[in-house]
Amino acid sequence: MNTEVCATFGIEFPLFAFSHCRDVVAAVTNAGGLGVLGAVAYTPDRLEEELRWIDDHVGGRPYGVDVLVPGKIDESAERAGRGEGGLDTMLAAIPQEHWDFLIGLFAKYDVPLPDFEKAKQSNARGGTSVTKEGATELIDVSLAHPIRLIASALGTPPPIMVEKAKAAGIPVAALVGTAEHARRQVAAGVDLVVAQGGEAGGHTGEISTMVLVPEVVDTVAPVPVLAAGGIATGRQMAAALALGASGVWCGSVWLTTEEAETAPAVKAKMLAATSRDTVRSRSRTGKPARQLRSAWTEEWEGPDSPGPLGMPLQMIVAEGAMRQITKVAESGNPGARALANYFVGQCVGLMNTVKPARQVVYDMVEEFAGAVDRLNTLTSAD
Repeated sequence: MNTEVCATFGIEFPLFAFSHCRDVVAAVTNAGGLGVLGAVAYTPDRLEEELRWIDDHVGGRPYGVDVLVPGKIDESAERAGRGEGGLDTMLAAIPQEHWDFLIGLFAKYDVPLPDFEKAKQSNARGGTSVTKEGATELIDVSLAHPIRLIASALGTPPPIMVEKAKAAGIPVAALVGTAEHARRQVAAGVDLVVAQGGEAGGHTGEISTMVLVPEVVDTVAPVPVLAAGGIATGRQMAAALALGASGVWCGSVWLTTEEAETAPAVKAKMLAATSRDTVRSRSRTGKPARQLRSAWTEEWEGPDSPGPLGMPLQMIVAEGAMRQITKVAESGNPGARALANYFVGQCVGLMNTVKPARQVVYDMVEEFAGAVDRLNTLTSAD
């Protein structure tokens, strides 16, 4: 599997694994791919801890970091990120009706309330990391480690990311959902474009992977492109390379691995889900993000909802609540189990067994080889 990205990054397989779990990142890197740690809402101290752990477990093999730097966020969050007014500035921007709706949701589903005051402060601190100022701190922490890639998860990377990465000799990647996004990313200095179709989990657009990948490949050539969005098998990996991609970027497929951070109750829902059991919803982050359809997503889109806030304010409202919901779901509480969800793509319908992340890599590579062999038989002459 000698593609351009294999040569650039020194990896055996053109398989990039996005995960919030350091164990998955290390496992995929050690199996011959390139693990990418999703540092969303991390504090600098936590990111430093996670990267030190990865350094100790990959033996110098290549890995990357993905930092979320949205192009547009709530103005109060920007002010808080600049240190104007502290966390109270961000918290004051959240209408009381949203907290009231959340409290009513817990009562409706008979889920014990969390310590909201404690959760508010914790989530507000995490919210500052998705501002440009907060993300810059995470970029500095990342570049102090022997990473081989830094990625911008949402929007065009800020000039400071590109400048600092290029000064350190680290390639910059960025996710795109349209060809126009890809043009802007390349103009901003991106070295690797991830064309992510609407099937993907997390923040995503609406164009399907099959349509988006060749369009982006043609738009940004000779810049290499990774295909993303609903990719969980070696057959899909072969299809992505046939579309002109130099490799694949996968996230959802790791959520049912043994190492994954996914809570057991949510993992069970994923293993039982079909490809129709996801929805793009603003209910977790404030921006459209594909996740498991649940009572949570239904309630936030329902007639009694005040409507999701923008990023990162909705994250402050949602994530503390979801931690409590997930915790209570593990006790068997039916209301919490109905509400519980997580970000995942439409490939969840292909994720039916729990395996080690290393085995997922090997299975994908073996299936890729089989798919290529089948294609070769179609073109070979008797």
